[in-house]
Amino acid sequence: MNMGQLWKSIWPPLVAVILFLTVWQASTMIFGIDKWMLPSPVDISLEAAANTAGLWDHTLATLRLILLGFVIGTLVGLIVAFVLHNVPILKSSLYPLVILSQNIPTIALAPLLMVWFGFGILPKIIVITLVCFFPVAVAAMDGLRGTDRSMLNYMQMIGASKIDIFRKLELPSAIPSILSGVKIAATYSVMGAVIAEWIGADKGIGYYMMLQKSSFRTDRIFVAIAIIVLLSLGMFLCISLLEKWIVRYKPDNRK
Repeated sequence: MNMGQLWKSIWPPLVAVILFLTVWQASTMIFGIDKWMLPSPVDISLEAAANTAGLWDHTLATLRLILLGFVIGTLVGLIVAFVLHNVPILKSSLYPLVILSQNIPTIALAPLLMVWFGFGILPKIIVITLVCFFPVAVAAMDGLRGTDRSMLNYMQMIGASKIDIFRKLELPSAIPSILSGVKIAATYSVMGAVIAEWIGADKGIGYYMMLQKSSFRTDRIFVAIAIIVLLSLGMFLCISLLEKWIVRYKPDNRK
């Protein structure tokens, strides 16, 4: 993608965001809305600039939690997908339970994890893993199931082993689907980390939000929301760049 194409894809949402912030700023000034109820974008920016050092510490704590939980959740999702795909009896018995696991609200499960595993990092990682593994597992299984049947039949006819079929045919064909699931998991990991910090933490953006909610500092809550949005966009962008690199680099699987 050249600079012209990049600019064409960026400017419409950029203009929309600028227009939204302009209307927001004008509304708070025209209608005289109290700062504690709805601060203006200028007030939020000034608060963020005045508290940069403290926000940076909280952001780094949350980012470390996000990255660790995202990596573990992605690996768990891939392992679940590969095992269920290659062992049909496990898929028929466990796949409904995988779906059922997503019907339990994370905010309801988190307190139980804190009771069972304490207030350390383990329950937070479990929360993020539960949030992240499902989109990766489902996307990977869909990609593996969508393998070209004619190619699959051909490899079986020439006597290819299951490992060779998986390594040279099924896995490469499933990569686009896997990366789509990983992109979803990347944004979910931020949400999972914040929810985990709401329940029990002494540092992080989620912890920071709870402190500011208690003191009715709406401007600081909006600063935390802005950081969460930026973290989600950053995670999504990183996986998108990785996807472009992987799709561009196509090793020859015929060797």
